[in-house]
Amino acid sequence: MTAILAAAAACQARDDRPADRAGNPAPAAGRGFTLVASGDIVPHDSVIDRARFDAGGAGYDFRPMFEGIRPVVSRADLALCHMETVYGADGLYTGYPVFKSPPEIAPAVAATGYDGCSTASNHSLDDGAAGVQRTLDALDGAGVRHAGTARTQAEGSAITLMRAGPAQVAHLAYTYDTNGIPLPEGQPWTVNLIDEGRILADAKAARQAGADVVVVSLHWGTEWQDAPDDRQVTLARALTASRTGDRPDIDLILGTHAHVPQAYEKVNGTWVVYGMGDQVAGEMFNNAGARDPRGNQSTVARFTFAPPAKAGGRWEVRKAEFVPQMYDVDAGRVVNLNQVLAQGAAVEGVRDRIRDVVLSRGAAKDGLVMGE
Repeated sequence: MTAILAAAAACQARDDRPADRAGNPAPAAGRGFTLVASGDIVPHDSVIDRARFDAGGAGYDFRPMFEGIRPVVSRADLALCHMETVYGADGLYTGYPVFKSPPEIAPAVAATGYDGCSTASNHSLDDGAAGVQRTLDALDGAGVRHAGTARTQAEGSAITLMRAGPAQVAHLAYTYDTNGIPLPEGQPWTVNLIDEGRILADAKAARQAGADVVVVSLHWGTEWQDAPDDRQVTLARALTASRTGDRPDIDLILGTHAHVPQAYEKVNGTWVVYGMGDQVAGEMFNNAGARDPRGNQSTVARFTFAPPAKAGGRWEVRKAEFVPQMYDVDAGRVVNLNQVLAQGAAVEGVRDRIRDVVLSRGAAKDGLVMGE
């Protein structure tokens, strides 16, 4: 796939806006904001080796890996990644099946333009509580916010709030499991597990903390399945149906885990991305043991929100887009497929396959378009 590249050549719980008589913040004047999100970062051994090569053999440099998607990410008001793995220490880094990634990934995602990452996944406990501690410490050091795992009980019950232009956005994150590894004894707050009641309670708490928009990241689904499974569909319907007053409790759902791009769908008036696919991963093999290029294909979700017409109203998605991308395993680079296609790379078939999957549940009729 090297020919592809050759062808291309701080938590704020207080809102300072004035409130109406009911205590709702006044609608922001003027503009809305744009949010982008991307899929799983899964540093297999080959990915780690590439970062070492890019650093000249001394340390690890993941920044060149993300350069192809940086323009899309850095232009957003708020950008979210999904950090599937935990970080190791003292040069002891491993890929599949027990991941311990170099902490140099954290400054690389910051340099790419990401503001925060979901960290709840089935690999969150690959190195126990120590791995969670190192990962969150490194993200903090890089200025990247996080949601889904915690070092303390207080952190586990806190709401991650981020500024996106004029809006406050809450980011919540949960995983279906931790590969059977039990939560650390006496520390059930270390990783957020998917539970409908817990998610909705947290979403309501986020509103109380001042969130204009509530975004939920879910590590869920069936690996290697293009279509969302019944559990994804059922949970999406339940979560998007929950309302407090005249607005929903959740404004956007972002899915990861399946290794392949999955559909986008508007459910009960709320956008659901069932699965964005793997943004960064080594050569991938499916459940049948066969090399499967879908494991290196993904999308960037981009949603433009407009402020409510009146105080306490919903921030509405005015434009919904997806940007098809892939990880070039030979070059060790994330590739914006539309960009390299315009420059002559022969990737139209890959781009079109991703598009067909993304639109497979009728999202086009609700206005979803492919972005650049």
